[in-house]
Amino acid sequence: MVIFTRFVQRLVFALLLPISSLAATQDPILEQIKPNTITIIGESHKRPESSEFFQTLVSDTIKNHQCVVVGLEIGSDQQATVDKIMQGRALTNEIKLWPQIEHPPYQRMIENFASLKAQGQCINIIAIDASMDNDVDRDEWMARQLEQAGDKPILVLLGGLHTLKKINWLTKTGKPSVTEILTTKGFSVKSFPQRWLPDQCADNQNRRSRFVNSNSPEALTILNESMMSLINAEPHKSAIGVVNGFVVWECV
Repeated sequence: MVIFTRFVQRLVFALLLPISSLAATQDPILEQIKPNTITIIGESHKRPESSEFFQTLVSDTIKNHQCVVVGLEIGSDQQATVDKIMQGRALTNEIKLWPQIEHPPYQRMIENFASLKAQGQCINIIAIDASMDNDVDRDEWMARQLEQAGDKPILVLLGGLHTLKKINWLTKTGKPSVTEILTTKGFSVKSFPQRWLPDQCADNQNRRSRFVNSNSPEALTILNESMMSLINAEPHKSAIGVVNGFVVWECV
């Protein structure tokens, strides 16, 4: 019954999005998810579309490559609990999640990953974030965990600002993101932030996704107006080399 309920939830979500639109959004990303490559999907926390979209990418990656390593913004001190959940020996509410990411769709996403594992799928979840009592910079810590993740396709869900390969800070306190750290060290990293434009929709509207390539003028506008404007950094002159593309969620 639980598995059937989850299936219905995903089916309802899929019906809200035109199939051609969903495929057109996912395909450019799936093409770049490969062994020995770290693919980082950025999100604005507590957006239900993000959890559903990421689940679909994980499922399709398994279909394409048989195995996937999934990195989540969960404290590494929670890894033992995550492992128990994936083994069916614990519940998702036993994970101590950061308040900014804890919401039902995120917990259901982890439950669905456990269901895939129970069905015999090759999926491994790693909690890559620094714990609350860890004095190491969060991005540096997450980069260290991903460096050790192995040669299978690695798919990661992080807050959007962690996904930027390059930030020209205007302050000396600015630090590189996990994506920039890994890229600088020579790892193959693909970065796809999601953006919700506009931030809020009217009550009678849903969201539809579309892919924006990094070489388009629109990508530069999205980068500077919805990301660089949030932090003390210079606007970029090109989105190429900063991200590999955007997933834009629009009101329909």
